[in-house]
Amino acid sequence: MTARGAGPSAAAIGVICKAPRVGLAKTRLIPRLGSQHAAELSACFLQDIAASISSLPASMDARGYAIFAPSDAETEMRAIMPSQFGLLCHDDGYLGHVLLGATRELLAHGHRCVLLVNSDSPTLPSDRLSEAIDHLSVSGDRIVLGPATDGGYYLIGLKTAHPRLFEDVRWGSEVVLAETLSRATEIDLPVVKLASWYDVDDAESFAILQAELRGQSPEFAGGGVARATRAFLASIGEIEPTASISG
Repeated sequence: MTARGAGPSAAAIGVICKAPRVGLAKTRLIPRLGSQHAAELSACFLQDIAASISSLPASMDARGYAIFAPSDAETEMRAIMPSQFGLLCHDDGYLGHVLLGATRELLAHGHRCVLLVNSDSPTLPSDRLSEAIDHLSVSGDRIVLGPATDGGYYLIGLKTAHPRLFEDVRWGSEVVLAETLSRATEIDLPVVKLASWYDVDDAESFAILQAELRGQSPEFAGGGVARATRAFLASIGEIEPTASISG
């Protein structure tokens, strides 16, 4: 699928995501929230991540994209994501192929650097995105990684599509970051690491999100506002409607 919209910006920021369909989205939260609410929460996460990308100052010269699956979900994704976002379908079942393919396509579209972010961190501070773009704006090749607390990464930033970074990685495990760093060492690619953040994909990390939105998580203070997530969780009684807004 060809990206739609205006010409290329310097930086492309792609959100790796699946359509938030009932019974298929946030499956590890279904026992807690039910399949309908889990899907609605997933959609809220996408809205909040898109809002963080859209909030970047014009000087960052960045454009957002949804890197989505499955292939028949374009209409759903267009309804969720901002109109200025591009839509790219990459529905290969192997995450490494999705990440490499999206990087190649966005660079081919004319962007000078690519950031790929997960769809599980609705409160990710937008300054992590700015910091990654700043690092990638410096001359010379490099990789920027945002470590996740589960052993993966919430962000990968590249100026060149390096296939080796996505090979022989045990996706979905606690060694994703370590193995990616090892691949970077193999190809002599300099690494910049951002401060860590967390993904929300199970009951334990959901509790961290609730605490953060209540202003009770010193470890993750200063996160994004996450207005859609906050409003939805308040509406179903998972946080207090008056929970303080951080960020």
